[in-house]
Amino acid sequence: MFSRILQKPLIVAIKKSSAHTQYFNVWQKYNFSSQRIPPDLRDNQKKTVTSFPPLTEPIPNLPKAVYSTVKEDHQTTQITVLPNGLKVASENRFGQFCTIGVLIDSGPRYEVAYPSGISHFLEKLAFGSTNTFDSKDKLMLVLEEHGGICDCQASRDTFVYAASADRRGLDIVTQVLGDIVLRPQITEEEVRIARQTVQFELESLHTRPEQEPILMDMIHAAAYKQNTLGLPKICPEKNIEKIDRKILHTYLKYHYTPNRMVVAGVGVEHDDLVHAITKYFVDQKPIWEEQPDLILANNANTVDMSIAQYTGGYVLEECNVPIYAGPSGLPELSHVVIGLEGCSHQDPDFIAMCVLNMMMGGGGSFSAGGPGKGMYTRLYTNVLNRYHWLYSATAYNHAYADTGLFCIHASCTPSHVKDMVKVIVHEMVTMTSGISDTELARAKKQLQSMLLMNLEQRPVVFEDIGRQVLATGSRKRPEYFMHAIDKISKDDINRVARRLLKSSPCLAARGEVKAIPSRMEIQNGLHDAQGRLQGSRSRLSLFR
Repeated sequence: MFSRILQKPLIVAIKKSSAHTQYFNVWQKYNFSSQRIPPDLRDNQKKTVTSFPPLTEPIPNLPKAVYSTVKEDHQTTQITVLPNGLKVASENRFGQFCTIGVLIDSGPRYEVAYPSGISHFLEKLAFGSTNTFDSKDKLMLVLEEHGGICDCQASRDTFVYAASADRRGLDIVTQVLGDIVLRPQITEEEVRIARQTVQFELESLHTRPEQEPILMDMIHAAAYKQNTLGLPKICPEKNIEKIDRKILHTYLKYHYTPNRMVVAGVGVEHDDLVHAITKYFVDQKPIWEEQPDLILANNANTVDMSIAQYTGGYVLEECNVPIYAGPSGLPELSHVVIGLEGCSHQDPDFIAMCVLNMMMGGGGSFSAGGPGKGMYTRLYTNVLNRYHWLYSATAYNHAYADTGLFCIHASCTPSHVKDMVKVIVHEMVTMTSGISDTELARAKKQLQSMLLMNLEQRPVVFEDIGRQVLATGSRKRPEYFMHAIDKISKDDINRVARRLLKSSPCLAARGEVKAIPSRMEIQNGLHDAQGRLQGSRSRLSLFR
């Protein structure tokens, strides 16, 4: 009975659909060709077309358009320092959404009096239960009501909590940030889950072909003798069970203080942000003041204020990388990072060091060759395009408040690891010579374009504001850096390259690395005018 009732409308619908398709095909054939539409279809076409609004007239009953009224002179960063020392910085921008976050002078470099790995744990515990929101799910639901997303990232000297949401949700987003920074519950169950997550990450890191996270910890440990910036960002396996709720809250009490924080916002009114920050970051107390039993007894203020001291060093780990190559298709590789002391982000040579880093460039061998790929940096043209056994070569420039580290990371098959070290040393020495006008201009334009394109994104602008205000108390506009990059000359590049080569080298290696030359051989090679290691083969065999 029911099948018959349903059948009839279905048959009618199919017939109508078939007729409509047949009509459309005929109409399309004549409408998009030089032939004229037959008379029998012309009337039907007119009826169909007149059912749509004409393109020559505005659509009726549309709401009035709202256009941006923000002028260039309004694009300024406003900064307010609250009575307790907390800095609030913001820049208003036209748009429906805003990004708000907290940047804290915290991270692995301050963990000398604690078990290393606290920052790794805090990343996993971020946006968990708080005094106001008793579960992570409730906190996320509140953010989702305003289209919000959130993230937490830790670097060696800075911790960032941030959220992007509809700007009408400013108050609730600020409340969430205040709670997760100053009033996190960090329950025993959350710590247990964080332990499992960290343990899983440690296991997976050793099975990936990409080894950058491990090698960056190793090269910093070598450069700063396992102190300050040399402390590990990745939690050592032996510390996973040591880190508990009280240790975490004790660390937070002394490092998450107002004078070590900046709250930054993009796309918000400054006065509204200051009002919300006062309400949730100043008027409401942190959890460790309301519950003193969360803090370890007899624990004095243990904030490490040491200045990072570059020492140079040598860290080797003999192993198979990766243990399981899996579907990557890569062979087992040996990885080497050679570093030199760079400069801080407040050093007069900082911009020149950034241009030098861009000039060296680098990347993976999969995009190293072939016409039209636009790979013009030195590590592509002089290294990856020349030696088939090299799988990657990349330059890094790490800048901190009191020091810096300039390094080159390369990987190859184990049988060529000694030759790879020779190539890296040679490229480091030749940084001081042979710079063409075209090469310098290209590196400067690339750095400028990267800066401006990144600053088109609201979260990047937020982080730029927050990091500058945290480091210096003010913010320099992008125009300042554009002009500073333009002023860099070949003499500046030569000077900073010579400055790098004066420092003692540091080296980190992982994989089959028994054949790597000694630290003294590498240092002598860096002092050689042509970058040759002692006892190496003729320069013609490798570098021509």
